[in-house]
Amino acid sequence: MSLFALVDANNFYASCEQVFAPTLAGRPLVVLSNNDGCIVSRSAEARALGIRMGAPLHEWRDFFRQHGVLVRSSNYALYGDMSRRMVSILGEFAPGVESYSIDEAFLALTGMADATRHGVAMRQALLQRIKLSCGVGIGPSKTLAKFANHVAKQQSCWGGVFNVLDHGPDLIDRLMAACPASAVWGVGYRLAERLEALGIRSALDLRRADPVDMRRRFSVVQERVVRELNGESCLDLEMAGEPRRQLMSTRSFGQLAHEPEVLHAAVAHHAAVVAARLRAQHGQAQYVHVMIRTNPNRQQDAQHRESTLVALPAPSSDTGALVAAAVEGLRRLYRPGHGYQKVGVMLGGLCAESEAQPYLFRPGDDPRRQRLMAVLDRINREQGRDTLKVASVNLSQAWLMRAGMRSPRYTTCLRELPVVRAV
Repeated sequence: MSLFALVDANNFYASCEQVFAPTLAGRPLVVLSNNDGCIVSRSAEARALGIRMGAPLHEWRDFFRQHGVLVRSSNYALYGDMSRRMVSILGEFAPGVESYSIDEAFLALTGMADATRHGVAMRQALLQRIKLSCGVGIGPSKTLAKFANHVAKQQSCWGGVFNVLDHGPDLIDRLMAACPASAVWGVGYRLAERLEALGIRSALDLRRADPVDMRRRFSVVQERVVRELNGESCLDLEMAGEPRRQLMSTRSFGQLAHEPEVLHAAVAHHAAVVAARLRAQHGQAQYVHVMIRTNPNRQQDAQHRESTLVALPAPSSDTGALVAAAVEGLRRLYRPGHGYQKVGVMLGGLCAESEAQPYLFRPGDDPRRQRLMAVLDRINREQGRDTLKVASVNLSQAWLMRAGMRSPRYTTCLRELPVVRAV
């Protein structure tokens, strides 16, 4: 029988902030989204104050001042590095790990004699080595592991680890009856409304539904959800490190951009980011997709939203080639007189370096350029992201997102390492 574990870090963004600033422990803390817009993570103390996830910052400023709530901008460099450390530690406990999101990972535990004890050991290792608390759910399918994780995090009596196989059907039924259908992995609130019209309100109701009828009424996805809730494994583990089929980088600006040099700098940055990711998975791209848009919420402004595809002369992973293609795409799209809110770059037609089809009359990447890219990646990996970067990124800083309350990038930037001074 298959057996999976889902490990989910508690209040991940807020917890990462507290790891490197112990003075934040025990205090209400919230982390904001891009451009310091909405609340995307809350410490346990902030949750206890009733602060809503997704709430706009401007609506809560007075409340935060009254209750001493601390606010931080998102520190993606820190969170990404802590996520990698988390997955690396979990990889020591299982032969297969799927990094499902920045703070969640599935593990294959099939064949392990005492999976619950193994889950306790994983939880203790993360707490001891990177100071992150997590919940561990274990079950014979990924959906049941997700449900078990929900139980482990919602009910402290289980010590942060819950294995559905350790308990009888009566307890599992009671727990599922108390779990709304909208909380089941793969359902969501919109589908939950349609399910409620059929009398399916809880996870237990959904487990007892006819899978064939679910497929007929909705889709094969919902059939799999029902089968997985009944312990039938329908979803395999997607191994960490498998090459992605598309790579994309995009982010909203801190302020509207009107000048072409501002957009040029942003596009160059995004192209360089996806180029580094492409080389990390030993791939090459055949085309660059560029998108640009104004702010759709400012109806009083002239609106423009468009995208274009730029084919590369030959498959490449060279930052220079990809940046040049992205800038060409921007040149096609840019319209003077508009205030742009966002640009993005996506690579397509991805293939492994060993499988790239060379062109007869157009050579691929120059070996000297390949060595240059290897040096570029090594320096940025060892000295911190953007230690070396494309010069056009510095054409303007006006495109950078607002992050006025960002903490230092403790683990990825040498200039921001914590300093201990002797007294």
